[in-house]
Amino acid sequence: MVALPLVFQTTEEWQESELGLHPIQVALQIALPELDGGIEPIILSGRDGTTGKAIALQDRVEAIAQRALKWANLRHKPKLHKRVAITVFSFPPDKGNVGTAAYLDVFGSIYKVMESLHDNGYDVQGLPDSPEALMLEVLHNAQAQYNSPELNIAYKMSVPEYEALTPYCDRLIPSWGPPPGHLNTDGQNLLVYGKSFGNVFIGVQPTFGYEGDPMRLLFSRSASPHHGFAAYYTYLEKIWKADAVLHFGTHGSLEFMPGKQIGMSEQCFPDSLIGTIPNLYYYAANNPSEATIAKRRSYAETISYLTPPAENAGLYKGLKELSDLIASYQTLKDTGRGVPITNTIMDKCRMVNLDKDVDLPERDAQEMTPQERDTIVGKVYIKLMEIESRLLPCGLHVVGKPPSAEEAIATLVNIAGLDREEDDILSLQRIIASSIGRDIEEIYRNSDRGMLNDVQLLNDINQAVRTAVAAMVHAQIDADGRVSKLSMLTNLFSLGGKKEPWVQAILDCGFPILESNSSIENRKSKIENLFEYLQFCLKQVVADNELGALLLGLDGQYIPPGPGGDPIRNPDVLPTGKNIHALDPQAIPTAAAVKSAKTVVDRLLDRQRVENGGNYPETIACVLWGTDNIKTYGESLAQVLWMVGVRPVPDSLGRVNKLELISLEDLGRPRIDVVVNCSGVFRDLFINQMNLLDRAVKMAAEADEPLEMNFVRKHAIQQSKELGVDLRQAATRIFSNASGSYSSNINLAVENSTWEDESELQDMYLARKSFAFSSDNPGMMEQSRELFESSLKTAEVTFQNLDSSEISLTDVSHYYDSDPTKIVARLRGDGTMPASYMADTTMANAQIRTLSETVRLDSRTKLLNPKWYEGMLSHGYEGVRELSKRLVNTMGWSATAGAVDNWVYEDTNTTFFKDEEMCKRLINLNPNSFRKMVTTLLEANGRGYWETSEENLERLRQLYQEVEDRIEGIE
Repeated sequence: MVALPLVFQTTEEWQESELGLHPIQVALQIALPELDGGIEPIILSGRDGTTGKAIALQDRVEAIAQRALKWANLRHKPKLHKRVAITVFSFPPDKGNVGTAAYLDVFGSIYKVMESLHDNGYDVQGLPDSPEALMLEVLHNAQAQYNSPELNIAYKMSVPEYEALTPYCDRLIPSWGPPPGHLNTDGQNLLVYGKSFGNVFIGVQPTFGYEGDPMRLLFSRSASPHHGFAAYYTYLEKIWKADAVLHFGTHGSLEFMPGKQIGMSEQCFPDSLIGTIPNLYYYAANNPSEATIAKRRSYAETISYLTPPAENAGLYKGLKELSDLIASYQTLKDTGRGVPITNTIMDKCRMVNLDKDVDLPERDAQEMTPQERDTIVGKVYIKLMEIESRLLPCGLHVVGKPPSAEEAIATLVNIAGLDREEDDILSLQRIIASSIGRDIEEIYRNSDRGMLNDVQLLNDINQAVRTAVAAMVHAQIDADGRVSKLSMLTNLFSLGGKKEPWVQAILDCGFPILESNSSIENRKSKIENLFEYLQFCLKQVVADNELGALLLGLDGQYIPPGPGGDPIRNPDVLPTGKNIHALDPQAIPTAAAVKSAKTVVDRLLDRQRVENGGNYPETIACVLWGTDNIKTYGESLAQVLWMVGVRPVPDSLGRVNKLELISLEDLGRPRIDVVVNCSGVFRDLFINQMNLLDRAVKMAAEADEPLEMNFVRKHAIQQSKELGVDLRQAATRIFSNASGSYSSNINLAVENSTWEDESELQDMYLARKSFAFSSDNPGMMEQSRELFESSLKTAEVTFQNLDSSEISLTDVSHYYDSDPTKIVARLRGDGTMPASYMADTTMANAQIRTLSETVRLDSRTKLLNPKWYEGMLSHGYEGVRELSKRLVNTMGWSATAGAVDNWVYEDTNTTFFKDEEMCKRLINLNPNSFRKMVTTLLEANGRGYWETSEENLERLRQLYQEVEDRIEGIE
């Protein structure tokens, strides 16, 4: 446990601060101990402002002592008597959403956990015979499957009991009125939802409570938890007397409740709510930033779980037919058939809506040169390859069920595709390309341009990589398709002088991998290095300690720490079952991140200039995420620095605290102005980096340079005159939420349909995201809406990063919640939409796509792709919810950026609602989420985002009535 004295603040400064603990102390005394597994960062003593002496803070000392005793108690109490409260989440609030968590089959996983607890001597009683039956007992009263109006009620808490046991309940009254309020209540009592199974309780965490209230969403910088939320945690601690609580999956609301960012006082709601209960928390391994918030604000000991095994998206229906046509073209293009096949390819592209992604000429192929026909076919081919090879999490993860070797292949293929200079490892694509005397970077560039021969070559190389990795995996599995230590040893050492199967696989694909080639020295040792690394990664992927780590935690034992992040970029994330930590916040951006950032920004500026008459954009509005910067070691942070032309300078220990201005001569272009919106999580974790960014922008603004070469200075001078502030203040460009507040709430409004028109959503964004950070006054985040708006209205480009194949634009609501595209159009006055781009750095060949291109790619590879949706539906109830979530998030992009094509909604309707068998499946699996899908499509039409036939709308209204009757229990 990490108990801290205040060092850089007086007691009063800390108490009054919304940030809480000073950023330097966070870096040194919280972030670094977390690398060793430190938990529970609680302030122990204050500091006297006049004498500088430490003063014990009585209430904090008591909190530390009580929590330490509870952890110690877990070591000594017999398992048979230990009481464990499993908490599931319900977000957005709807019965079809109980048990939500990123990438996790929640009830399937809880079932495995309860079996494991039972087998290890815990008192688990009445466990039903399947995860589905367990889910129904928690979700519904036992009497009826569909017509129960409520979740199972575990306890009715009277108002006097609630007030007696919840000392902080008076602080909730200004936001919610006197108890019991209107949420989680029958009008008399506060209701706790859930069910006990012996000494294990499964409870449903109440929601934030203001999701359906548009005025609260707009104005609430931060509201308190409601009485029902407080009653739930009071019940766990004081009435059910839990020895530990297990929060199940990524993520709930507790850690995002109002209070200081880090270094809670007893006035902070996360501290009040969790009380003295030891908190264990299953968290997705790829989300270290929000896991870190959970550790620091709700005192959680996190346990990482694996994201689902990845697979390539593949092609289906019309896209598959297009692929076959391209194969025919390549065989027959020099015969008379080349022209008609090209025409058919172009027609088919229009039919499957690829004409928005590939620029197709209006003329007949007969009028084109062979070279032009090749280029068109090459451009279509590279688009199909992009769709086919995109990585998908297939299905949902079940805790304690590691992937089979076969399921690990796609992950290993992607690990093999990245150069790792620090480990002296080259990508397999680079090694194979060099075996035929080619540079992989050149092949990437040519295939991006649609040069047919190199598109085909890249495809052949990628196929060879897949074949080689599969050969390596198959050489190491046992009869059950699993990798065991024994099978690895036996199979690897029984080659008997034969070539390794992976080398033979590459040779069989036609690449002379072992022949001498000039560009890579010691190629044999390079191949050995790479495959030794891949074998290590395979062992990590299929290892499993998720249940083991939980049992350790429930015994009050140390759970070994490990980094969170993307297992493809950083396989040290594996095996899961570790106490997740982020990274040393002073160590980013790294040199590798700066190098990658330059490539992405240069590609972004090149693409924008092509589409903008050769002109550089003057301002780019960027979004910075906590998780992305942890995974990429600060790539998007480095992108912003490169845009304004500032270089980070690390010291001898690799810490980045200094900056230098790059000369215009070295930069070779103007300095681009930026408006940076940091997520609440980024603000919490990287306050030092916000300081760096602010200093960088101000350095650029104060540089005495021609205004046509320094857009930062140009705009800051204009704003200084317009707003009557000095130049440094006018150059404020780093914004976020108020301390202790997260998100713009646009996502909540969209998910709950509680908005009249788009201006309401835009006002939420401007009200909640306009808190400015200044390096001249680093302890405060002050609302500067006028400055925020005047900076945003000069933006010609909006820009975000996608850095992980698991989380894309429609997987989570955060991306559209932070997107300012339509806001910029409104602020400009003339309604011109800025160009919107996404950088996709999930593969070695980073791509810049427009927002609309990315939404189309996401829709084709996930929502409309049978491989993805069947993978989800194999998980039943939770799978339908995943479909519903994707559809709502897709509509979010219509609301904030107008980025969704009509055909996306039309194809969704055809796939899920015109097919009677599919409708029956969805209604039977999860009627509440199916109803949400129907209402989302009707809402998309009502808001003008989807034009369709009256016949389609009538069918949807009919389906709505059917599912409504089903939920109400009318046969």
